[in-house]
Amino acid sequence: MEEDADVVRFAFDGRALAARRGQSIAGALWGHGIVAWRTTRGGGRPRGAFCGMGVCFDCLVVVNGVPGQRACLVRVSEGDAVTSQEGHGHGALGS
Repeated sequence: MEEDADVVRFAFDGRALAARRGQSIAGALWGHGIVAWRTTRGGGRPRGAFCGMGVCFDCLVVVNGVPGQRACLVRVSEGDAVTSQEGHGHGALGS
């Protein structure tokens, strides 16, 4: 990583990570070798970024307790708590 001013620290599934300021969550996770962070509601198959531009919804994560955030569009912020998401993230409705 570069100078401290250009680095943000966040957690993914409880693991402390760092990213470049302004980087998407998907980019930050890729940078740490993490390529899957959601499972499908039917079958629990792993998913990560697919389209990379917010169209496909394969890259959904939970950010600071809010499910359904597209990791390819949301920029990682200092202190974010990002967690894997099961299904579409709405509990018994289809997780």
